[in-house]
Amino acid sequence: MASLFKKKTVDVSFVVLLDVIKEQNRELRGTQRAIIRDRAALEKQEKQLELEIKKMAKIGNKDACRVLAKQLVHLRKQKTRTFAVSSKVTSMSTQTKVMNSQMKMAGAMSTTAKTMQAVNKKMDPQKTLQTMQNFQKENMKMEMTEEMSKFKKHTVFSSSN
Repeated sequence: MASLFKKKTVDVSFVVLLDVIKEQNRELRGTQRAIIRDRAALEKQEKQLELEIKKMAKIGNKDACRVLAKQLVHLRKQKTRTFAVSSKVTSMSTQTKVMNSQMKMAGAMSTTAKTMQAVNKKMDPQKTLQTMQNFQKENMKMEMTEEMSKFKKHTVFSSSN
């Protein structure tokens, strides 16, 4: 039975896949941080453009306002694209985590199946059934003896009163 619970050797390909998944998660987190930095820079540029447009409007330079307004529209589109990219990166990260957990679950199920097979090989079902029946019979004998002793004690104590 001791051989059932000894430390198993780890599949090298499984370890390599786990390392690849960890590396991908690290890269995705880095990409997500870069996207957030880019979005912050775009928001800063957006505020500067808005101030420039207000300044040009006060001066009365319509052509400059028009050019800056176009730049502002492009900047806002680019900022919207960063949200889309960010959601895609998050989705990829989630899928990677799901794949990782599925791999671990498959590994655990495989180990469990192998352990159950080994236990089934070691255990004889007939012998187990016989042991259970003997236990049940002895348990019933004990219960009957206990009931008889309780009854005797009860009758002895009730007759003495």
